[in-house]
Amino acid sequence: MGVDAGPGAEALAALRSARPLLWLRTSASRAAPGGDPVVDPALVAQAQARFQRFAPLLADLAPETAATGGIIESPLLPAPRMRQALGLAPNQGSLYIKADHGLAVAGSIKARGGIHEVLQFAESLAMREGLLGARDDYRALGGDAARARFARHRIAVGSTGNLGMSIGIIAALLGFQAEVHMSADAKPWKKARLRAHGVKVIEHTGDYERAVAAGRGSAAADPLAYFVDDERSVALFAGYAAAALHLRDQLRSAGIQVDREHPLFVYLPCGVGGAPGGIAYGLKMLFGADVHCFFAEPVQSPCFLVGMMAQGGEIPGLPALPSVYDLGLENRTEADGLAVPRASELALGAMATRLSGVYTVSDDRLFADLARLYESEGLRIEPSAAAGFSGPERVCGSAAGTRYLREHGLESRMAGATHLAWTTGGRFVPAEEFDQFLSRGRSSAANP
Repeated sequence: MGVDAGPGAEALAALRSARPLLWLRTSASRAAPGGDPVVDPALVAQAQARFQRFAPLLADLAPETAATGGIIESPLLPAPRMRQALGLAPNQGSLYIKADHGLAVAGSIKARGGIHEVLQFAESLAMREGLLGARDDYRALGGDAARARFARHRIAVGSTGNLGMSIGIIAALLGFQAEVHMSADAKPWKKARLRAHGVKVIEHTGDYERAVAAGRGSAAADPLAYFVDDERSVALFAGYAAAALHLRDQLRSAGIQVDREHPLFVYLPCGVGGAPGGIAYGLKMLFGADVHCFFAEPVQSPCFLVGMMAQGGEIPGLPALPSVYDLGLENRTEADGLAVPRASELALGAMATRLSGVYTVSDDRLFADLARLYESEGLRIEPSAAAGFSGPERVCGSAAGTRYLREHGLESRMAGATHLAWTTGGRFVPAEEFDQFLSRGRSSAANP
């Protein structure tokens, strides 16, 4: 299972040696810089309303959304067979999956924040140039006049893959010039899919940070370019946070209560931190102390955990915003969407007093859980999306997790708990690549 660790030297030693661990935030963690909240809660409702306004246009531009009227959302799925496969006992709660691996257009959680930011930019530009009035039908933005105006502008982003697919595809569908700067660990099939949609893909030999820096620099030199900044963007963050509003309705429809007697545990794969940070922010806004959010990171790329420990004073002698390289880690993982060396400062600030903890997971465990999910529930995901499934075991079956439950008065309430693993990508993984994932996962599961 790995190391059980609260703050301190033991966690730091486990980090440096790339051993799986569970780290828990203490109540003494400092408040976010500049006060709290870091993001105006009103922006979350505004993001949801913007998705609604654009829905008729998206139904026209992306036929796969027509059945939902242009709303890009994922189902909430019960996973009783996966619960058994993970060894979660009935008195430890039920398991559900928030299936963002199947989101339309981008096929990943990045459809939320990425599409929202492009829509926000398109809306602002259309209003400014007189293409759209406050009460107009947004389908007008699919017409020739709007597309001709949009075609003058370039939208750029740096990405390991999934955010690039989200930004690139929706920007191209709206008629913008779309440009994605991709790091060396991006999967070839993701690059090919972008190019098939008319997106310009610029490949970089370095890691995620270098791709972002290159995209940011390129856009800064062009007055008609707009850069989507995964490390700093409030618009991305708000788009992710809006997911909580829909999940609340899904939980109610499924008859799932969230209160002190029925706690909700949410496990979110984490790269730079914007997507899980936004979702956790929205969930804490709605459910407060009754929701417990944990981020999951690869053992070689625990950038958010490093950032949380640094801001809590647990890693002396490092920069205020450290990198995994500062701890001697390699930032190499098959979970390409999570291969990030340094966390978003915006997300770290938002999570300073909200996040329950972070755990790290080996690549072998990612593949094993990918295989378990396919064999138990028939779902096809990519390795990074499997990071959430070891969360219930860490919380319910470790000394640190037991301590957390005891300190929060939850030990006697776990039979009524809901564990929610958020799957973040996989819809468009080619069949031959998924078969390779599955083969490795079965081997890893057989030889833990």
